[in-house]
Amino acid sequence: MLVPLNWLREYCNPDLDTRGIEERLTMTGTKVEAIHHHGVPSADRFVVGRVLEAEQHPGADRLKVCKVDLGDDRDGPASIVCGAPNVAAGQTVAVARPGAVMPDGSELQRLELRGVTSEGMILAENELEIDSSPSTHGILVLDDRMLDAELAPGTPLADVLEIATDVLELEVTPNRPDCLAVYGVARELHAATVGTSAGAELAGAPWEEDPGSPGPVAGLEVTVECPDLCPRFTARLFENVTIAPSPLWLKARLSAAGQRPINNVVDITNYVMLLTGQPLHAFDADRVAGGHLTVRRARDGEQVLTLDGQTRTLDGEMVVIDDADGPTSIAGLMGGARSEVAPDTTRVLLEVATWNGPNIHRTSAALALRSEASSRFEKGLQPEQCMHAQAVATRLMLELCGATVAPGTIDVGPPPPPPQVIPLREQRVEAILGVPVARERQEQILNALDFATQRTDDGLEVVVPALRRADVTREIDLIEEVARIDGLERLPATLPARRGAAGLLTHSQRVRREAEDALVGRGLNEIVGWSFADPELLDRLRLPAEHDMRRVIAVENPLSEGQSIMRPTLLGSLLDAARENVSRNGPDVSIFESGTVYRAPREGLLAEEHHALGALLSGRLAPRSWRGAPGEADFFAAKALLAALLDRFHLDWSVQPGKRPFLHPGRAAAVLAGEEQLGFIGELHPLVASAWDLERTAVFTVDLGKLAAAAPAVVSFSELASVPSLRQDLAVTLPAGVAAGEILQRVGAAAGEMLEHVEVFDVYTGEQVGEGRRSLALGLTFRAHDRTLTDEDVAPARERIIAALDEIGGELRG
Repeated sequence: MLVPLNWLREYCNPDLDTRGIEERLTMTGTKVEAIHHHGVPSADRFVVGRVLEAEQHPGADRLKVCKVDLGDDRDGPASIVCGAPNVAAGQTVAVARPGAVMPDGSELQRLELRGVTSEGMILAENELEIDSSPSTHGILVLDDRMLDAELAPGTPLADVLEIATDVLELEVTPNRPDCLAVYGVARELHAATVGTSAGAELAGAPWEEDPGSPGPVAGLEVTVECPDLCPRFTARLFENVTIAPSPLWLKARLSAAGQRPINNVVDITNYVMLLTGQPLHAFDADRVAGGHLTVRRARDGEQVLTLDGQTRTLDGEMVVIDDADGPTSIAGLMGGARSEVAPDTTRVLLEVATWNGPNIHRTSAALALRSEASSRFEKGLQPEQCMHAQAVATRLMLELCGATVAPGTIDVGPPPPPPQVIPLREQRVEAILGVPVARERQEQILNALDFATQRTDDGLEVVVPALRRADVTREIDLIEEVARIDGLERLPATLPARRGAAGLLTHSQRVRREAEDALVGRGLNEIVGWSFADPELLDRLRLPAEHDMRRVIAVENPLSEGQSIMRPTLLGSLLDAARENVSRNGPDVSIFESGTVYRAPREGLLAEEHHALGALLSGRLAPRSWRGAPGEADFFAAKALLAALLDRFHLDWSVQPGKRPFLHPGRAAAVLAGEEQLGFIGELHPLVASAWDLERTAVFTVDLGKLAAAAPAVVSFSELASVPSLRQDLAVTLPAGVAAGEILQRVGAAAGEMLEHVEVFDVYTGEQVGEGRRSLALGLTFRAHDRTLTDEDVAPARERIIAALDEIGGELRG
């Protein structure tokens, strides 16, 4: 919400500058997101002037040379060249003198235009950011009656018109709709400064005086058929209304608050909404067919042409206001074009109602129609606010539209519930906050927030005001009010008493952190994706109907169709991030994500979820160098990265060929720790990679829960050997279908304890080994802790290795 500071200070004006007000509001719970400036940067050099003469420019048909009295007796009238067609002698105008800084930051200079010196500028409304509509591009003619101020030449323009103000942009939490009002923010500011040297009183509520009257309104009726969705509906009839532009002060305030001035009636409804927090809607009473309004649920497929020119199709859970000719507005969102106020309107029916918040939120989302009114209604307004808005609007309709209010006020709905009374115990306040807060201070704070209080033996008896009925229901809520206004920053920083306790990470938490650190240490960048996913992800990954990843959990109230399921894998967010980075930063991507994935339950009520770690490599693995071309991302690059991760946990792990529909059929494997499957690794299937506009890409994911279970919580220390190792190489040919992992496993099992390490360091295929076979070069490292081994010592182990390989078709090469 945008709150112009000049408007706010009208109701509470503490001895604080803009930054001081921002600090007090933010520290007491009304967060100021940003501070903007509306209008001219400085009001200096902007004055009131009176046009004495307006003669045709001698060298230009569309320019006039004006003599303008600026109240400077020494220099006499200023000569100003003006191009506005409506400038005329006798007008009182707004003038910017040379040196004035305009809203766009430009500084006005004394210029010569077609041979005539211009000593300033006669201003239009759009040049002061009062109103930007095309009808206001002529010069701004000031009127004593519209401004209610003396307009003597030379009077500073800021004294008669709000041409410059700071604007607070507030982030209002959903439980505080009372702060979606200038007066509500003023109350918060009053409370935030009460009892301090900068404190200021809160002006009386603007709705204290109501020119209207209760009772029926002749010729008009209202029926509410869905009181559960419309707890209160009020309406007043205004006659002899004159539609005209709003006065300058009203336009200036609306523009500063982010609203576009339209005409006096519409501007009044917007102004009152911003001031009181209660939206209003004005009907042309002569366009209400039959003089009877009905509030009801819409019918499925029913359509309404709204004020923005769009025809909207409704369903049976939405609420409409209709007359004898059908729906005339969508309740709580937007009025209908058929009954809108027009330039020839003379009778206005002013509707102020309370609507069911969740219903308005649902309707707004379903119609993709969000308005200032809906953003307030969906947070839950109180029925009492209807008459607050009616009182302020009635006074303005009489003052600004020349209207007369018809006797009576249509008021449909039960009386509001009685105010809640909550005891507040002084000892309880101290027990919760850890420090005492004097009863007098508690009472001062609560009274400033509009709570009525009465002292009791052990504290206060507090009456909750109507506008806080929804969010203050318990004693703890009152303690929160006292704490935030008295100053949460003043509470001492203490730790709970925990004898003999120490903060430690669990084994699973340590594994998660170390796994993430391992990937960061290898140069990968972490991403954070949505936990929601698009159902189309399952098809893009080529998952068959029976695949386990299709057991998805649907979101009941999704933000959009593209976020309507809980993600079953990290691949979706990794691929989305890779595509974005490739399109903007080039083809080289190395990223990982650590997050939760979800599956629908196989049986029972609880969903399955686990914390997974996934990585994606695409493009070059390192920058180009004079030493040669860097390696490209492939299966083996991903496997090396996986090894750096898993070896950190001293696991006995392996990979075994295993197909996945989204992986290349010949470059995919399962990742195992013993017999437990941790995850998968492989290159993306070309069709999947092309669906995300990627080239050759390798990925892997592991279940960190299973990894933590497999990883030893305590790692045993092995003493470094004091004797050298013995290295022997072995070249053996085998059928091409035998996996290297199986070979290494058989070698390790056959060699015995002296074999310290085995690795494949070369692969050869060609005529020399025969068709369908390949040659692997194995590096064997032997070591004994008590002596230096000789070739004769390891010969038996070597023979056992050769025999084990012979069982799977292996032949020793010469």
